[in-house]
Amino acid sequence: MKLIVGLGNPGRNYTGSRHNAGFSVIKALTKNYKIPLKKDTFSLSGKCKIEDKNIILALPLTFMNLSGIAVSALLKKYKIDLPRPCTQGRGLENLLVVCDDLDLGFGVIKIRPNGSSGGHRGLESIIDSLGSQEFARLRIGIGRPLEGNTDAASFVLSPFTKREKGEMKEIIEVACGCCRAWAKKGITGSMNIFNQMKT
Repeated sequence: MKLIVGLGNPGRNYTGSRHNAGFSVIKALTKNYKIPLKKDTFSLSGKCKIEDKNIILALPLTFMNLSGIAVSALLKKYKIDLPRPCTQGRGLENLLVVCDDLDLGFGVIKIRPNGSSGGHRGLESIIDSLGSQEFARLRIGIGRPLEGNTDAASFVLSPFTKREKGEMKEIIEVACGCCRAWAKKGITGSMNIFNQMKT
């Protein structure tokens, strides 16, 4: 069993915001595979088969800064790479986290096997909760605000421009393809394909 979690903030006010790029990918996958998501205490989640692999798709309901609470609960609920062994050095090879990234240009997609949070509060919360950086993350570039226009915190919560919204449809589809590749080929196979790709 593998778990793919898209990060974002729940609620209508955040729908379509830059910070919810991870949510958008999971929602697109659930639509493609016609998977209903069921609500529990900390998340929405549902089971499906992607590339003949058993996959859990999930959206945390804890808000971005507390994403680790939801991810830890999901790992325990579905008995996937339980956090305790990770503190002893074992990676979470069956976990993929999908999130936005300020430090990547708009539309750039990168998947990597591990790493620091890079200042992303959702990733930081997950790392703190699991006691490990050893999990895959798929980062979707949202760019940075023009210098002097707005601060980063406001920018990530802002909606995409009309032009960007049109482009995001294709970007989300590419990200969904990367999730499918990760499910079938693992982290190395998906990196070989998608980290070389121009969107």
